Amino acid sequence: MSIASVENVRLVEVDGPAPVLLTVEEAACCLRVGRTTCFALIRTGELESLMVGGLRRVPADAPAAYLARRRAEQRAA
Repeated sequence: MSIASVENVRLVEVDGPAPVLLTVEEAACCLRVGRTTCFALIRTGELESLMVGGLRRVPADAPAAYLARRRAEQRAA
């Protein structure tokens, strides 16, 4: 059994490749923020997400992209 991770954050034990989509809770864990804050980031468009059926999912690379944008904004300020 292997461990799937996004940016060195242990998510879940899986048999197979790393996840392509994260739940909102997993994305929040990656960003070290709460679920409510993560939903707020999604609502404002700062964190990319999409609907799969009736479920909200976050692309696995979206938390890192959000962080990169925030770092660039802080450097520019």
